[in-house]
Amino acid sequence: MYEPDPRIDPRYAPERIARELDWNLLRTFVVLAEAHSVTEAAQRLRLKQPSVSSALKKLEDRIGRKLIDRSPGHFALTDAGRLLYREAVDIHGSILRLSTLLREMTDEVQGHVKVAVASHVVCPLFDRVLAEFHEEYPRASLSIDVYSSAEAIAEVAAKRASFAVCLVRDHNPKLEYRRLYREFFGLFCGPRNPLFGRTGLTREDLAGHTSVSFETDRLHDVLKPVTMMRAEAALGDRITGVSSHLEEVRRMIVAGIGIGPLPVHVAARDVSDGLLFQVPPYDTLPAIDVHVVWNPHTVKNRAEELLLNGLQKAIEETPIEDRTYAPELRSPE
Repeated sequence: MYEPDPRIDPRYAPERIARELDWNLLRTFVVLAEAHSVTEAAQRLRLKQPSVSSALKKLEDRIGRKLIDRSPGHFALTDAGRLLYREAVDIHGSILRLSTLLREMTDEVQGHVKVAVASHVVCPLFDRVLAEFHEEYPRASLSIDVYSSAEAIAEVAAKRASFAVCLVRDHNPKLEYRRLYREFFGLFCGPRNPLFGRTGLTREDLAGHTSVSFETDRLHDVLKPVTMMRAEAALGDRITGVSSHLEEVRRMIVAGIGIGPLPVHVAARDVSDGLLFQVPPYDTLPAIDVHVVWNPHTVKNRAEELLLNGLQKAIEETPIEDRTYAPELRSPE
């Protein structure tokens, strides 16, 4: 039997909070914390701003802690707010999955799998696993949403995605990681660039040219090796375009906005079609690992379990050499 702690104000006793806390207040708080604005949160929730502010006040009164510091031009979670956000995201994700799990309890596998992927993921092994999964479980459904790698991992941590396929900078101890494949990045220019089609190019020829790149192309981020490659080619200081999506980085390169990095195996077709041209360096290209990331604390439906297990099995049975896209594409010298 629960014995109340005499040191705790009865209004904030754990038993009372667990019994009386409105889960909708937690949902509103999660959206508010992610939106960083009462106005934006109200729009996402389709509520009036006073309703969102009132929900925050009720939650703070129930918890007994100030959760958000707000003033004109300032919006920040307090220490208590950050702690509650981490727990609330986990709780909210579990609640969202309950109805889905119960609805999908049938003899036939027909659950839904939501995969969060980084924009540059091109992996025949992953494609084969998806094809085999669909052939065996045709009633199961699949959605693939494109995010930045950091956003993809956040979706998995929040239990909003079944798993992610993305780059990894820091390992969250609450998540599981498995390397799916390794790719190599090269530098490319488009037809409007004066270096396009030239033979005998060296790194020195790139000096002074503008460049485009990914938002994660920074010394402290997942594409640090690519940052170093650009810097060695004297392309580090003049970034004229950035995007978190490979398709848009490619678009800017083709349009002549700047020289930029792309996975060599992804750019191969555009090189063959005359839309891209690889420039130095040609050797010792930076290697980037792409991982499968999942949350072991997420209760998965059968479709999610089967697809994730199938992907892990394919990784285990395929040597890393066969999951590495070597930098064989080269422009004429």
